[in-house]
Amino acid sequence: MKAQTFGGNGGYGGVNIMKCAAIILAGGTGKRMGAKVPKQYMELCGKPVLYYSLKTFSDTDFIGEIVIVAGAEYADKVQSEIVDLYGLHKVSSVVTGGRERYHSVHKGLEALPRETDYVFIHDGARPFISSYTIERCLHYAEKYKAAVAAVKSKDTVKIADDDSMVQSTPDRSHVWQVQTPQTFEYTLIRDAYRKLIDDEERLMAAGIAVTDDTMVAKMYADTDARLVESTYENIKLTTPDDMELAEMICGRVMDSK
Repeated sequence: MKAQTFGGNGGYGGVNIMKCAAIILAGGTGKRMGAKVPKQYMELCGKPVLYYSLKTFSDTDFIGEIVIVAGAEYADKVQSEIVDLYGLHKVSSVVTGGRERYHSVHKGLEALPRETDYVFIHDGARPFISSYTIERCLHYAEKYKAAVAAVKSKDTVKIADDDSMVQSTPDRSHVWQVQTPQTFEYTLIRDAYRKLIDDEERLMAAGIAVTDDTMVAKMYADTDARLVESTYENIKLTTPDDMELAEMICGRVMDSK
């Protein structure tokens, strides 16, 4: 099956359109931002940070459904003040997240219909994802079952020991900084997360931290993700400095329209 790409022809003649969905994670507390509200709800160029990634996924032709995972205290706010206010009709549900990021992803995956073919998992605190990157992620997920947006490291990276002493210097040409979306065959990543949840006690006892979705795909589905070159503007907002940079990026984007 082929997914509909932008261009507006409604798909490929005689070929079924794949069902593609997005999960937008908006349940973080954003303690390092030091703001009164979580970073994904802070105002950026007159709109909540979360709005921008939702809008991009909504405007991407082949995305048919979006699930937002939010903190319990913000779920109603997300629905009324973002989804309803801005007419984001592809959002099918706002579900409450869990204690850890992987709990929230699991809840988002379970909220999607089983007929879903591919799913994009994206951080709501990354407002500047582009439809072009989303399409490239789908292209490589079709080929490799898993794909992740990333950028090549601009800096030399050092591997340190527990005492912060340099142990090695990896070849920078092989070092990437991983972003989101992370894109997968839906059943593959859904089943991998089900296995993770069942295995949670063992992981905690072993001190194994689950930090992203490609790690889950590798651990429980033996699937390696294809790195997809993204843009350096696809930043994750974490600190006040990030918000200052985001204001500049947002202003530049708005001026270009």
